[in-house]
Amino acid sequence: MDSLKNNRQKKIYEIVSIIKLSSLLFCGIIFFKYYLVKKTVNYTNDTLLSLALIGVSICLLTLIYILWSIFSNKYFILRHIRIIKSIENIAFIGIFSYLIVLSGANSSQYKFLFLFIIIASTIQSGMKHGIIIAFICSIIILVIDLISIPNVEVNQYFENDLILAGVFMLTAWPLGYYVKIENEYRKKLSNLANIDGLTEIYNHRFFQDSLKKQIQTSQKLKLPLSLILLDIDYFKHYNDLYGHQNGDKVLKKIGTILKNCARNKDIVARYGGEEFTIILPNAEEQEAIYIAEKIRLNIEQSEFEGEENQPNGKITVSLGVSTFPDKAKNDIELIKYADDALYRAKFFNKNRVETYYSILEELKGDIEKEHIDLITSIKTLISVINAKDKYTYAHIERVVMYSKLLGDKLNLSPEDKKILKYGAYMHDIGKINISREVLNKKMPLTNEEWETLKQHPVNGVEIIKSVPSLKNVIPLILHHHERYNGKGYPLGLKGEDIPYLARILTVVDSFDAMTSNRPYNTRKTYDEAILELKKCSNTQFDPFIAEAFIKVIAENEGNLDNSILFRKN
Repeated sequence: MDSLKNNRQKKIYEIVSIIKLSSLLFCGIIFFKYYLVKKTVNYTNDTLLSLALIGVSICLLTLIYILWSIFSNKYFILRHIRIIKSIENIAFIGIFSYLIVLSGANSSQYKFLFLFIIIASTIQSGMKHGIIIAFICSIIILVIDLISIPNVEVNQYFENDLILAGVFMLTAWPLGYYVKIENEYRKKLSNLANIDGLTEIYNHRFFQDSLKKQIQTSQKLKLPLSLILLDIDYFKHYNDLYGHQNGDKVLKKIGTILKNCARNKDIVARYGGEEFTIILPNAEEQEAIYIAEKIRLNIEQSEFEGEENQPNGKITVSLGVSTFPDKAKNDIELIKYADDALYRAKFFNKNRVETYYSILEELKGDIEKEHIDLITSIKTLISVINAKDKYTYAHIERVVMYSKLLGDKLNLSPEDKKILKYGAYMHDIGKINISREVLNKKMPLTNEEWETLKQHPVNGVEIIKSVPSLKNVIPLILHHHERYNGKGYPLGLKGEDIPYLARILTVVDSFDAMTSNRPYNTRKTYDEAILELKKCSNTQFDPFIAEAFIKVIAENEGNLDNSILFRKN
């Protein structure tokens, strides 16, 4: 739509340029006829002189056209600034007025020149501007008539030019009205293309286009840009109870609340389904958090039909915030990181605002400076794995979250919580050496493929072992597939010989694997996975850790919304 708009503006500018160039052609002829020619010779009807006059005029206009074209292409944007257009119109009016005076003042036959600038300004700037220019031009020709023939009872030129002034006004008025109608029609078409019909805010396509432009502007001006991503909590539950028509009313009301809470320069859009987004130009993270919290509170305090039957007794929303360029480096990362933050907000209790943070960015503060580049490489490797195996990314995020909950339940020390978190994030990094075909294979793996897959803990250790600050994470990566009965891999450790944090990671990793959609197994429900944890205690899992995690699941059951946990699978 923007390309069509720009193309239309360019076409209008070309039309206006032709009109103004045509007026310059007349000006050139008048100038030569009434100034240069009469000043140098005493006759004007000579055929050769007339031809020379025409030839010089054409050459002059050709030169003017070339210079004008260069100027218009280079300064196309500037020509749409009001000051530039006003100066240009004043210059044309001044030139026309001078030539009218030069060619006979009140008796000049070239007063029609003003029509050129009236038509051009009306097409370019609309009816109001066109009528103003027409009024100014009318005043000029009438004043010239009065000054040229003062103190006469009947000024024939003045009376005739009153009719011409009327022509000026009638030219600007209908033409301006047509331009107004055409602009309104174009605006309606633009709204149909850019506005979400239900919520009356911008749609997903307009959001994507705007975000790219805002990123470019922020880069150019070196200004921050924040993004808020919002999701309605338990919206499927509401739709199931009251139907989609009532659900649409909720969506529409929330769209109105978002517009009221956002700043004038912010771009509010419906991202899709029950998700909304807001682009906040020139907004630091703290300002974005303030606006997000304002939105969350307004929605929580608003009244919605049937909200008392929602799981938390109210219609609420969860929001994720990310910022460019402090955290995200482009529009794709900005959306992804805001989505990550929203994901955490949905996981941890809902009805809250979360900001994006990277575990590896946190890790950079805990290691020596000379190993920063390797940490960056680890992040890249994990991104590559995510690209090969769409399951891995969501799995890692969930395992990190489960590990945090279980670490709190087991009263781990702050240092152990940090090691567990890093281990949860990097435990599958060794999959970088496994092909996409094996990772996504739906049929049972062959013995050879299975042996290759079993090497990923060892391969993961090889990747990070050169970083001394990560030495405490190595046992988690190496032993997260060991079994409590000694039948795991790669070393077949048994019982408490398996590092404690590795045993914790084994439980949460296995639980998420059981409750996720994976190529080679059918997802279990939470209840089925809990039964499996109980069944495999003392064989696959440390019974104490398994029991503690079962309690974590029970305590947070309301927050473990399958539609959210598995939306990235």
